[in-house]
Amino acid sequence: MTNKTKGIVLKTIHYGETSIITSVYTELFGLQSYIVKGVRQASKKSSSKQIFFHPGAILEMEAYHNPLKNLQFIKEYRWDYLYEKVFFDVARTAIAQFMIELFLNAVKQPESNPDLFFLLEENLHQADKSVDAVAANLPEYFILQLSANLGFQLQGNFSKDTPVLDLQEGVFVQQEPVNSNFVIGAIASAISEIQNINRINTLGKIKLNRQSRNEVLQSLLQFVSYHITDFKEMKSLPVLKEILA
Repeated sequence: MTNKTKGIVLKTIHYGETSIITSVYTELFGLQSYIVKGVRQASKKSSSKQIFFHPGAILEMEAYHNPLKNLQFIKEYRWDYLYEKVFFDVARTAIAQFMIELFLNAVKQPESNPDLFFLLEENLHQADKSVDAVAANLPEYFILQLSANLGFQLQGNFSKDTPVLDLQEGVFVQQEPVNSNFVIGAIASAISEIQNINRINTLGKIKLNRQSRNEVLQSLLQFVSYHITDFKEMKSLPVLKEILA
């Protein structure tokens, strides 16, 4: 039996001489692995199919699904969303790669979660179509939205009474904690501002220079590392830090 579902490609590896195995986060079934045969054959037609399985690709798929199997099959696939910038612009590509890597780091189980799917889909759309000022703050916004969706949202807000963000406990507090994992001042304030954004298109109002943005990113990744089992070093982070001014 086949099912129609949207899917976001997270990772693709070669399998055999002509096939691939791709990890896809689907709207219906959550995280799934699929084998796709023949897309690496030495032909022009097969070569053009490989772009469908580039990380970040958003597809409409008809796929076989057997809950008792770890590896599924895709019958048909086509674009659900055609990027204008993400696959072609260095900065937009770096933003999308960061979000995809973080998602892979955080979501390891196959359970269906449409809210998670829509969160990643919307942020990838924004990485593609939003103005530069908004796109630059998307990685920080995505970290906070993803953590909230996974059940470990930051508690409280920055204020004169709670000017310290305890990264280990994930809460804004009055005094510096005993542990050394905290931020204060402008960095804590910026994180609070981003967390309280209600509409993505207002992210551009938050002004961060390169140093501040890098500190915010590093602090938020430190925060999520306390809540995600076996959190791996983000390989896309150095590129993102270098590209985003």
